[in-house]
Amino acid sequence: MINRRQVLSRASTGFGMAALAGLMQEEALASTPLVHRAKKFSPKARSVIFLYQSGGVSHVDSFDHKPMLKKFEGKPMPGAVKKTQFNNNGTVQPSHWDFKRYGQSGLEVSDLFPQIGGVADELCMVRSMTAKFSEHAQGNFFMHTGFPFLGFPSAGAWTSYGLGTESRDLPGYVVLQSGDAATPHGGVGLFSNGFLPAQHQASIVKADEAEAVVNIRPRQPQDMQRRQLDFIGAMDRRFVSTTQHDMHVEAAISNYEMAWRMQSAVPGLCDITGETEATKKLYGLDDPEPKKAAYARQCLLARRLVERGVRFIELSTLAYNTGGGNGANPWDHHGNLKEGHGKMANQIDQPIAALIKDLRSRGLLDSTLIVWAGEFGRTPFAQGANGRDHNPYGFTVWLAGGGVKGGHVYGATDDFGYTAIEKPTSVYDMWATVLHLMGVDHEQLTYRFSGRDLRLTDVHGNVLKDIIA
Repeated sequence: MINRRQVLSRASTGFGMAALAGLMQEEALASTPLVHRAKKFSPKARSVIFLYQSGGVSHVDSFDHKPMLKKFEGKPMPGAVKKTQFNNNGTVQPSHWDFKRYGQSGLEVSDLFPQIGGVADELCMVRSMTAKFSEHAQGNFFMHTGFPFLGFPSAGAWTSYGLGTESRDLPGYVVLQSGDAATPHGGVGLFSNGFLPAQHQASIVKADEAEAVVNIRPRQPQDMQRRQLDFIGAMDRRFVSTTQHDMHVEAAISNYEMAWRMQSAVPGLCDITGETEATKKLYGLDDPEPKKAAYARQCLLARRLVERGVRFIELSTLAYNTGGGNGANPWDHHGNLKEGHGKMANQIDQPIAALIKDLRSRGLLDSTLIVWAGEFGRTPFAQGANGRDHNPYGFTVWLAGGGVKGGHVYGATDDFGYTAIEKPTSVYDMWATVLHLMGVDHEQLTYRFSGRDLRLTDVHGNVLKDIIA
């Protein structure tokens, strides 16, 4: 017989040992090849929000003011014109929107984005971005992975692999969708872990569905599920010991445990009833236009994911099926650009501006790097009568927060917005800079595969030091 004090002492020691075992398992996992731990210096940013604009936004109608287009309106494009996707090239077409100067910086933004213009002093415009590909799938893969085809890790997977996640209950890389948002051309391989351990692939979260992740609702009582998982885990640990701790088996075990924890974390993430009405209104969740309200929910959840320590978050725009801009490529307006871009800008303008304001008000913007980009820009001359074709030779992306200079412009295109002529910049440079701001040397974040040390920036990339605050 033992007394009550002895029972409590032994039980508490047991609980302590169980907790210690869990912590030791997590520590052991962190020391395996599942995470690179490539952090080299003090980071300026802890999380990335990738506002991907699939289809190709017209930079000359949004963030790159070119008065020369008005002077040459209706005339043939002066100088040589390179082949376009459809080679149905018309005359010079000026912007359909006026531009205004915003903030103390005087940054020029078109009337497409009046609310984003209102936070212009937070934006760092890179107006000399270039891409190597003018086709959507190749362009999407290139922008996400640094390579134009399937099989390479996404920037989000590289970030998760390099730094791990600060969230115990959510994965390091999350892609948000809502409404009828579709995966861009190229498919879910755009969010792949490629040859990296499987725990670094993106988890797609449907922001406005009852079951935000497939099978996230437990089908069994929790205690039964936990016993089954423990049994499977014990078998897996015995098996992995016979494989010299093969990383793919260890990644599968890690994913089992993450899925268990996500069962409670994901519903809590997506439940926004605790948000104030003022916050919901700020983002536009009450907007009568359903696609705008759907994108607003993604932006709000992006902030909530940052608060929970998720490392890399990507958002998805929704299409209106106008002028060629369909589900996978909503901004792709080969015709009727004025209507199509107008609808798309209305969808994202308020929610993105609200995201920046909300992060700033909560003290999170300085540690959160926002990247706004599509796979390419669009031509300064018309396609047919009223559209624009793809243009990878010079376009605009912008960054905000996370250690970049606000109200700043880097690089420039020519007078027509056709080709980058001042400080031409590549996708490799962009990701090298993002990793640098996260505290990682992009040349050191590598993975041995097929006899070669591969990396996100391939054998290229220079940190854009001029844009760092």
